[in-house]
Amino acid sequence: MYQMLDPATLTVLITGATAGIGAASARRFALAGARVIGTGRRADRLIAMRDELGPNFHPLEVDVRDNDAVIAALAGLPEALAKPNVVFANAGLALGLEPAQRASLDDWEDMVDTNIKGLLYTVHATLPGMVERGEGHVVFTGSIAGDYAYPGGNAYGATKAFVKQFSLNLLADLIGTQVRVTNVEPGMVETEFSLVRFHGDKTKSGNVYAGIQPLTAEDIAEQVFFCCTLPRHVAINRIQVFPTCQSFAGMKVQRGEA
Repeated sequence: MYQMLDPATLTVLITGATAGIGAASARRFALAGARVIGTGRRADRLIAMRDELGPNFHPLEVDVRDNDAVIAALAGLPEALAKPNVVFANAGLALGLEPAQRASLDDWEDMVDTNIKGLLYTVHATLPGMVERGEGHVVFTGSIAGDYAYPGGNAYGATKAFVKQFSLNLLADLIGTQVRVTNVEPGMVETEFSLVRFHGDKTKSGNVYAGIQPLTAEDIAEQVFFCCTLPRHVAINRIQVFPTCQSFAGMKVQRGEA
């Protein structure tokens, strides 16, 4: 019989655990017996998750865009949680869908601060400990937008291309350390993602998923859980997950006179 890892042996740090893929992953791991440290900026949601999931969930209010805050928050963890062996750098967002020439610079900066800097701060604070202990797994929420360009995806797609390349370079650095790296790259997932992207406009957000069956946060959480509970000699480096109704787009062509 194929022997998967016992989730009870895992201490899982999840950033962006207050909604979407992060929240679904926290539930998946905690209900399977793992110890989960869930981070986010919305303390009320973290407390609600602790009430829902019980002692297997430890809420940690922190903004991953603030490196000093990340370091302090992790340093203050109880001893039983101070050595995570799964770090899921999930916190991220998309803002706006305007072409680059009309895009908001504030939106671009917010995406860079969260999707790139927040991810780097999380990894930098936790990776040395995993390497020292000779055991660990770093997981990222990437996106198919890191491979496939689309109109309006400008800065968001670029941040996810960074996540993809960083994960590959991290893998190269970690050879021989017994620390695994996985970049989970979803297609269309119906969460709060589009609501955030369109700054709370429910009509625009709803139109994104009209007439289709997109992925759910639970679909992606299941992929993350699977990758993290495989035997330690097995490493899934990249996994792209599309809803059945989606494929990559054809090349855009402008026809007629310029």
